[in-house]
This record gives sequence, structure tokens and C-alpha cells, in this order.
Amino acid sequence: MFLWKGTKPLERRLSYVYSDNMKSNDNSVNIESVKRGYHHGDLRAALVAVGLDLLKQRDADALSLREVARGVGVSATAVYRHFPDKQSLLLAMCAQGAEAMAAEQQAAMEVAGVSGGVGRAGFDAMGEAYVRFALANPALFRLMMSVHPANGYFSGEAPVVNAAMQLLRRSVDSLLPESATAEARRIAAIHAWSMVHGMAMLMLEGLIPADDTIIASISRSRL
Repeated sequence: MFLWKGTKPLERRLSYVYSDNMKSNDNSVNIESVKRGYHHGDLRAALVAVGLDLLKQRDADALSLREVARGVGVSATAVYRHFPDKQSLLLAMCAQGAEAMAAEQQAAMEVAGVSGGVGRAGFDAMGEAYVRFALANPALFRLMMSVHPANGYFSGEAPVVNAAMQLLRRSVDSLLPESATAEARRIAAIHAWSMVHGMAMLMLEGLIPADDTIIASISRSRL
């Protein structure tokens, strides 16, 4: 489950909630509850939660397993029982981020009145949600797009964004004629992804304004 906090679209913040006893009153990750709750058998989830929280303050390169361990209140040895190295923790964090991205895209499509992301309205809503997710979670988004096998997103080898990629391909398929070949569908999905990913990266790098009007212009683009 994840919850948005904030009144302006570009000031929203993603929060992860792993169980009912980990919720805080302001819909953000309650780290103290995580520290207390891990004794109930979910240390792995607590470590991921603290890692995600620290990622709001610094890039993944600056994150350490020892720091995550301190955040939960356990020894580094306890961390290694669940994550043998930093890379395995980062992958788990990416998986949580991918689930949240896909859920946010699905929610945006439902708000647009579309079931399953079929049709133009769902396609547009999904694209906007992608950009907004990147802007709200810059360090996590960059991490998700860097921890993956070469050419893995469309070959099914990168589970960290698998759900989001499935939504993309289903939405693109709904806009193409039934006669379209598998290769044509793959290329169309790549083009669609390139557009929203390029917009997100340009905004994150400060090369274009992180402006709602620009994000909304996604609906005026066509395959």
C-alpha cells in the first residue's frame, strides 16, 4: 500500500506502509514503528522501509548497509541475514518502488475512468503518472532505472519495473490495430516509454520546468 501526501501535484511524496501497525497519523513512513515492529518477524521489510526513507535524503551511492542497520536498530550482522550485500537491498527497494509506480499508474487510469488501462485516456493517464512519480521520488526513480540487466525491461528480465511495463504494453496494444505485428507493438511501446521517460529526466535535470502544463501535454501526443 502507498499513500500520497501533499496538496500540490508536484509536491506529493510517496510513503510505504508495510503493515497496519506501521502506519503514522500523517501517512508517512513511521520509522519508530518500523523499529518496534520488526521484532514481529518482518525485519526484511523494516530494512527496506528504512532504506527507502534514507533514499529521500541522499543518492543510493551514499547509502550503506550499516546506516540502514542503525536506522532499524539492529547490528550489521542481522542485515546480512536478509541482504548479503548492498546490491540485494537496492534491488528490494527497487521492487517496492516498481510496485508503487504501477499502483499509482493504475490509480490514475481509474480516475480517468478507464478499466485496465485500455484506450487513449488510460494511456495518457499512465504517462502523466510516470512523470509525476519520477518527480516525487527522484533518487528512487534513478535507482530503479539503473539497477537492471541490459535490455531487460522488454525481455522480461527486469522484475523491478515488470508491472509498470505490463501496463504500458497493454495500453499501447489497445491503441494499435489488431493486425499490428509483435515487433510493431514492441517498437510502439518503446517509443511511448521514451517520451515520458525523456520528459521525466529533462525535468529532474532541470533542463525543462517541472510544470503541470507540460506534463498534461502528454495527452496531445500520438503514437
